[in-house]
Amino acid sequence: MFGFPGWIEITIILGIILLLFGKRLPGAMNSLGKSIVEFKKGAREVSEEDEKPSKMEAPDSEQDNQSS
Repeated sequence: MFGFPGWIEITIILGIILLLFGKRLPGAMNSLGKSIVEFKKGAREVSEEDEKPSKMEAPDSEQDNQSS
């Protein structure tokens, strides 16, 4: 009975949204883009921090093996 809306219904819904939020939509998309960039930058920094300790631990373990 109730399924996924077809392309006509989606077009009508998008048209209504555009009428209601048309003036605020560019600003919202701009801030969404900035937040995505910041998220990716933060994720990249976290992954770089995860890699640094593993590289630093390798020389320590070699020194421990040489002294034994």
